[in-house]
Amino acid sequence: MLHSRPFGLFYTRFFLGLFALFVNAALAADTGTADDKEEPVPARFEQGEPVWVSRSGPWGELEVRSLYLEAPDSLVAGLKQPNSTTSWNFPGASEDTLTALFVRAGLPSDMRAQLLNPQHILIHEGVWTLFIDPELLLALTQDQRSVIYRELSASSLNPMHAAPAYVVAENPEDWLSDAHITDEQKKMVRQLLWKDYDMLAFSDVSILLAGAKTDAEIAKVFKFMTRVRSLMVTLKLSPGSDPKPLAEYWTAEGRETECLPLILSATERQGMGSIDLTHLLPPMARTYLYTFPTLESGAEGRLPDCQWTALNFFHSTPHDYFLDARLTATHLTEAYETVEGPYRYGDVLEFIDGRGDAQHACVFLADNIVFTKNGEGMIKPWIMMWLADVKKLYQREDCRVVAYRMKPSAS
Repeated sequence: MLHSRPFGLFYTRFFLGLFALFVNAALAADTGTADDKEEPVPARFEQGEPVWVSRSGPWGELEVRSLYLEAPDSLVAGLKQPNSTTSWNFPGASEDTLTALFVRAGLPSDMRAQLLNPQHILIHEGVWTLFIDPELLLALTQDQRSVIYRELSASSLNPMHAAPAYVVAENPEDWLSDAHITDEQKKMVRQLLWKDYDMLAFSDVSILLAGAKTDAEIAKVFKFMTRVRSLMVTLKLSPGSDPKPLAEYWTAEGRETECLPLILSATERQGMGSIDLTHLLPPMARTYLYTFPTLESGAEGRLPDCQWTALNFFHSTPHDYFLDARLTATHLTEAYETVEGPYRYGDVLEFIDGRGDAQHACVFLADNIVFTKNGEGMIKPWIMMWLADVKKLYQREDCRVVAYRMKPSAS
């Protein structure tokens, strides 16, 4: 999937009880950058692809492009294959509750009758499973589908609804343009998109599999479902510019000095117009960016997730104890302090709901750009995203962003 749904099967929620020490004071301090609610408008297009330019700031002038990552064949080959028959699972349902849901979704009486036909329903241990005719599925409007799929997403019995593929920036054509599925499959994807809060989503991989004619087409469908957008960022350099402000920002005021020789040397070279931002990141982030987890990374019984990623950002050797919620909470309370905006390089942004549950964490880099891993799964890579897009994924209902900055004495 493009990005894990915050409350889905493939994302592990962390209850960080010790956050309560800070959250009450910090909930009102969701004041990162002024324009981080929406993805920035591109400054220009090159060969049809967007190019963004950062706002001025201590990070320098950044030029941003995007690309789409897909999981390697070796990883895709090991994924569990969903059934090519579309089914909806409703635990604890009844005919009355399903009828009420379909009425709320605006389905006409003939559609409701078809869905509730006993010949197309299996009831087992309180779970109603409806087997859906492909023609009916395609006949649903986006609004109708969205009401039903939001209900389906509440149960892990519907993994493709609980953790759908999200279309970042609501631009399905950008997402689909270079995908290696057939034109007919792309047409069905466009038709089957649904709205999950502020994000367009896609869940109906079964109908794509049903239309696949060869093993190669089936493999391409699975690869498509791992497709995720990441940003690629370069730091623009001006000949003769003072390197000190850049060095101060990108070393986190001296905390991470490995990139310092590169910054100083690059600014001295007349012909050096830019630096790929990857080279300025700490070793852990530099190693993992644009990659998917490996089987070896789950040797401790858990795969790296967002908390592991955020709290290991400045660590040359990642600490696997950040996979433990209790130890993560302890480390945050001891080594970090809550801060108000504007955010700075290396700040950990925790998406915390009113109960103290941390739905997500990412690392602020510059302007409106963060380093993130959106879920624990094997098909969740390490990427850079616009903070605005991460907020659309995770900042639901009473969920707020709380910024944590490492204390000067911490390491």
